Parts: sequence; structure tokens; C-alpha cells
Amino acid sequence: MKLYVYDHCPYCVRARMPFGLKGIDFQLEFFLNDDDDGPTALIGTKMVPILAKDDGTHMPESLDIVTFIDQNFGEPVLAPSANRPELIDWLANAALNPLTMPRWVQAPLAEFATAGGLAYFTAKKEELIGPFAAHLANSAELKEELNIKLVTLAAIIESPGAVNGTLSYDDILLFGHLRGITIVGGLEYPSKVRAYLDTLSEKSGVPLYGSMAID
Repeated sequence: MKLYVYDHCPYCVRARMPFGLKGIDFQLEFFLNDDDDGPTALIGTKMVPILAKDDGTHMPESLDIVTFIDQNFGEPVLAPSANRPELIDWLANAALNPLTMPRWVQAPLAEFATAGGLAYFTAKKEELIGPFAAHLANSAELKEELNIKLVTLAAIIESPGAVNGTLSYDDILLFGHLRGITIVGGLEYPSKVRAYLDTLSEKSGVPLYGSMAID
């Protein structure tokens, strides 16, 4: 099987996780961010992640891919979401993009390997969140706000390997977004959050950005 992704994409991280959690071999392929033709040829639209299955068909949608892998390759390892209000609220209000997006474009990520890919992402996302330069200039305040939110998250995490104490779809959702903030240098991670990030990264095989973090 082959999984087409962008490295920075939280939804792509979701789709990558079950392969590592279950020890399933797969091939990881990265589209350039401005490549319309590649994904459109596979599923008719510009979207990632895309799973190329062994039968020659292609599956989009991150959670559909997660379910397909978990249900069809060995015993399932993911419990259903617990629908914890405090976790739902944290994910809805974390406001990570102003910190992460301006830094992803400065990192050596495959989807930004060309000037076209970099320019496409920058233009699209600045329409969404405003000028990257302004957010970088406001980094100190944004980091302070996120540090407070990380303290709140620490109280939600029940074990290093699972936010609810048992591996579940909530871990797919949380780690998918939380991994992205490791591109931000100078954050203060509570010990429970740091342990959760490190444990889920090791188990899922999805590396963190610590070595390329940008202040």
C-alpha cells in the first residue's frame, strides 16, 4: 500500500498513525503543495491523504483510512472516541495555526521543496489567518497563550500512551494536531504532554519536528 500525504498536514498524520501502531509496511509518498494533477488523477480532486490500496483503488478521508487499516489488518487496536467534552473543547480552541503555519514554510518539508509549492501554501494560508510575518512578530504572546493551553491539556491526558488511558480514536485526533506544534521552538511542555508526544511518536512511527523547531 502507498499513502500520499503532506508532511505538515494533521489529517495526514492521522492516516499514518495506524500503520505504525500495527506494524504494517507501507510506502509514504509526498505531493508538492501546488500539485493539483497528482491527487486529482487518483480521486478526482486536490485532497490528501490518499491511500492507494493493494487492489488498485484509492481511498481519501483520513478517518476512513484509519478505520480501514485498523479493521482489516489484524485485531483492531483503537477503541471508539470517548467524546470527552474537555478534549473536544481543547481541540476546537487550541488555535495552533498562527504558530505552526509560518514555521512549516521555513522547514525542509517535502511539500515545500519547490518555490511553487511554497508560494501556493503561503498564499492560501495567509488568506485564512493573515500575514505570516505578523504572526511571527507576535510569537511571544502566541507562545504564552499556547503554554497555558498545554497546562490545561496535561490535566486531560490520562497516560503517556493514550489520552483516555486506552488507545482510541481520540489519540488519532489529538496527536494528529499536537505533533504539528513541535515545529515551534521555545514552548514549555508539561511533563505529561511531553511524555504523550514522545510515546505516540514512537508507537506510530511519525517523527516529531524537534530537530527542526523554529523559534
